[in-house]
Amino acid sequence: MSLWQYQKVDVSQHAKGVMVDAQLVILAGDGIGPEVAAEARKVLERIAAKFGHHFQFSEGLIGGCAIDATGEALPDSTLDMCRAAQGILLGAVGGPKWDNPNAKTRPEAGLLNIRKELGLFANLRPITVSRHLVSAAPLKQEIVEGVDILFFRELTGGLYFGESGKKTGGPHGDVAYNTMIYSEHEVERIVRMAGAAARNRRKKVTSVDKANVLEVSRLWRRVTERVMTNEFPDVQLEHVLIDAMAMHLISRPKSFDVVVTENLFGDILTDEGSMLPGSMGLLPSASLGTPGPGLYEPIHGSAPDIAGKGIANPLATILASAMLLRHSLSLETEAKAIETAVDAVLAAGHRTKDIAGTGPHVSTVEMGQLVLEAIG
Repeated sequence: MSLWQYQKVDVSQHAKGVMVDAQLVILAGDGIGPEVAAEARKVLERIAAKFGHHFQFSEGLIGGCAIDATGEALPDSTLDMCRAAQGILLGAVGGPKWDNPNAKTRPEAGLLNIRKELGLFANLRPITVSRHLVSAAPLKQEIVEGVDILFFRELTGGLYFGESGKKTGGPHGDVAYNTMIYSEHEVERIVRMAGAAARNRRKKVTSVDKANVLEVSRLWRRVTERVMTNEFPDVQLEHVLIDAMAMHLISRPKSFDVVVTENLFGDILTDEGSMLPGSMGLLPSASLGTPGPGLYEPIHGSAPDIAGKGIANPLATILASAMLLRHSLSLETEAKAIETAVDAVLAAGHRTKDIAGTGPHVSTVEMGQLVLEAIG
């Protein structure tokens, strides 16, 4: 079920079998972003041709390349383009070229700003372990086999968006600060989305906080209990402290179904969880919010060390395009066609370098072509 349906958005115009005419934006970004985004676009074009849809693509700048071209990490022209679209596919942003901490703006500001401007408050990260890649995971097979976790990370609050600043010339040197702030409303809406998702899965929600120390986490826990008790009494709720969760995610990941947490904790946990399947190059994500375009991207970064070498894994970005079809366009059959094709390619033994181990591997473009052939 589409998460847009959890938000009670009318998607009836996208009924099964009806041609969809959609405006899609590609934000390729930096590093390997253009390489993997190009393969995902080819997949979307193949899906449109096969199922009789019309996708019109526009390309915009974000991140380091946008800073170089315009001086801003998120130019107004890109933001306007995204607001007019039905879905946005992002590659990656950042790199050593723009790492100066004293710079006026940094690539990551583009991501934070687009989330804020489009109201993308929920980051959805599915972490599953392909049965064809269990041996590629760094953990024991009995730990990772069958892992299926759905993370809901609150995306527009917390330390990343609270008041911040620095003070210079103090008696003990410079001082910097960031403020973690959450309102009841911000907690309610992300917990409500997690509860609705769990109701359609294994009916269990794990809420991660630091309520033994942080006042913000105590608010988070109170609101979570109220929403889950009143609106999702059929769903089991458990609370886990962030430090314990960091351990449990590695030692017993199969015990979790839906996990919901705040911005900073979610950022750290989902990157940790990406190692369960063995590579960040396999996992997509969706950033959703109020009715409007969702933002879809791989969870990996720009990987500047391999940019331009043609060895980046495009599967996470290709799977992100499947999430775009599912959640922004309500095209479930088409989304499953992509996911089935990726599974078939992996089942046939094809691997990019990050998951090949010491065996043979295919290039970025070759992997994309294999997925296209599997779609048919």
